[in-house]
Amino acid sequence: MVSSVAGPRVLLRRLREVMAEPESAQKRLEKVSVAIASNMVAEVCSVYLMRPDNILELFASEGLNPAAVHNTFLGTGEGLVGLIAAEAETLSLSDAQAHPAFAYRPETGEDAFNAFLGVPILRLGHTLGVLVVQNRTRRTYSEEEVEVLQTTAMVLAEMIVAEDMAASVVAHEPRLGLGASLQLKATSFARGIALGVAVFHEPRVNVVKLIADNASVEQRRLDVAIASLRQAVEEMMHKPDVVRGGEPRDILEVYRMYAYDRGWVQKIEEAISTGLTAEAAVERVQNETLARLLRQSDPYVRDRLHDFDDLTNRLLRILAGRSATASAEDLPDNAVIFARNMGPADLLDYDRDRLRALILEEGGATSHVAIVARALEIPMVGRVDNILQLVDAGDPVIVDGDMGELYVRPSLEISESYTEKLKFIELREAQYAKLRLTKAITKDGCDIKLYMNAGLPVDIDHLDASGADGIGLFRTEFQFMIASRFPRLDEQTAVYRSVLEAANGQRVVFRSLDIGGDKVIPYMRQAEEENPALGWRAIRMSLDRPALLRSQIRALLRASGGGELNLMFPMVSEVDEVIRARALVDKEISFLTRHNYTIPSSINIGVMLEVPSLIWHIPALAPYVDFISVGSNDLLQFMFASDRASPRLTGRFDSLSPAFLKILRQIVVECNAHDIPLSLCGEMAGVPVEAMALIAIGFRSISMSASSIGPVKEMVLSLDASALEAEILPRLDEPVKSLRPAIEAFALGNDIPF
Repeated sequence: MVSSVAGPRVLLRRLREVMAEPESAQKRLEKVSVAIASNMVAEVCSVYLMRPDNILELFASEGLNPAAVHNTFLGTGEGLVGLIAAEAETLSLSDAQAHPAFAYRPETGEDAFNAFLGVPILRLGHTLGVLVVQNRTRRTYSEEEVEVLQTTAMVLAEMIVAEDMAASVVAHEPRLGLGASLQLKATSFARGIALGVAVFHEPRVNVVKLIADNASVEQRRLDVAIASLRQAVEEMMHKPDVVRGGEPRDILEVYRMYAYDRGWVQKIEEAISTGLTAEAAVERVQNETLARLLRQSDPYVRDRLHDFDDLTNRLLRILAGRSATASAEDLPDNAVIFARNMGPADLLDYDRDRLRALILEEGGATSHVAIVARALEIPMVGRVDNILQLVDAGDPVIVDGDMGELYVRPSLEISESYTEKLKFIELREAQYAKLRLTKAITKDGCDIKLYMNAGLPVDIDHLDASGADGIGLFRTEFQFMIASRFPRLDEQTAVYRSVLEAANGQRVVFRSLDIGGDKVIPYMRQAEEENPALGWRAIRMSLDRPALLRSQIRALLRASGGGELNLMFPMVSEVDEVIRARALVDKEISFLTRHNYTIPSSINIGVMLEVPSLIWHIPALAPYVDFISVGSNDLLQFMFASDRASPRLTGRFDSLSPAFLKILRQIVVECNAHDIPLSLCGEMAGVPVEAMALIAIGFRSISMSASSIGPVKEMVLSLDASALEAEILPRLDEPVKSLRPAIEAFALGNDIPF
């Protein structure tokens, strides 16, 4: 049948006029119903809006019984209107009463109408209501009519929100920022509590202008933006961390597929042809995608729709001329950053004075962005499903990194409770500060050395305040990761010297450059690898590029002149690697001596034990190393063949598994037998319960983030190490998933804070 619609632009112009009139929202909604009915030659046009209790209420109608307005209600999924709301999909019928979902409401008088066309009123993927047109004759609505009604529904959604009609009708929609309070469970990645306002790492664009003045101009703007988007995706595909393969490349391959998807672009072009601006057209197509995303149970499909949503947001930012990330914009003083995922360099781009917390939809506790967050004492939580759809920019937020909880638009009572909790934390911090000069000695006399991890000069400020015994791990790669080019010898030397000077004689252990895997330096090319975590990285790369390692060794030797240098090599898997690395140290000592540089008075060479094969080489290592430090993050993932960066494996394997603790105990026994000083600098050292386990199996030196020193020291001072050892060592052969419950029970039974 030939469409009887008068033309989409005519209707949009009329809607713009109605929206500009100085009348109540209800009156405007009634005029919109009349305008739509007239334009589409429909005998009925009705607007149903969703109430907070998930009930659809008839808010305006042209053609139905006027008495039915505000007196007709349908549940989500009830009747044709409820079905559209539940599925967020358009429904067109020539004989509505024959449909099995039809629900007759006698007060409406709609039994006289047969043809039915209904579209969901969507905003950011959520259903605000349903827009319906009806006719007496049994007819099939044309594609053009469907398109016009869908476009009109989008404009109507913006009007509903702008008029604040949602305050009484759709306040339950969590993503709209209209007052609904949410408490969400998250995974804690960095301890601490923060109150602030939501800021998107990749900011959303708020589309203000919906109706276009010139469709041709909007089409040209879209063409330019699509070309720019595709170019950006191609440039990302050629970055070193993507070229080498793995998950980042797989994700971008999906991005590339969507960016070149002609069907996606055609849908946007069709929306522009109905009279929308390029931004509004993109948002309309995005709305439909988000609606499907929110109703998907298949995690794979949800991930793909997430990718599509991310790509659409990039296109909107290009159209709006916005910056790529919020770090380049003016941040509020109490910014809480929300992102799907993030790298450590991205986090370091932000103004630390304004950043309060970080929330990731994905991520992992041992990811490097989490390590940086702990180093900077930024509370961080992750693994919050759909968080980017559940929060609006500017929403008040509370992040509880201690309990792994997130509050979006918290109630006054919750805000007051957390304000009091922060005061209590300040008192606890004051108690920890009093312990600053107290040695960490257990009740039965075991002296436990508590070192801190660092990676940036700013971390050194925490050394004295935390009461740490020194720096057990200084990650030298962070200096390289945040630089735009390879740091020169003098620049490296200056950084290392500043660290040693700030330490003021306390022990500092430098780890040589640990790059590769998930740590990529943008100005260095890396070969593509199928499994980069097990590939060319750390000491393997350094030995293959000896000039790189020699430059760093030379800088460390110069910075430590006259004092002590403690240098350890990461990712060592065999003794020969240590022998070759020591030979490079000897060459640099000879070079500096010949050129009259002051060399360190004491040089101690160590290795990080992260690769399981090295456990059985400890006796052979003894003549070549002065100390060993266990890197529990990598050792744990290699022991369980579990990629620590994989969201699906986060939390599956416990570091307090008897099997893993038994391996750590074997390392302790071997090092003690060969008189090799031993420490552990993985993330498990900074959790009081896990630190208890390490002490129980024989560790007497551990290194952690500065913020963990106080809680771990408080635990140590309350602990009887020999009693805990007697409790735990016999249980290392138990066939249980974790000894965590047993250790926590011991702590509770002995008044040990954890």
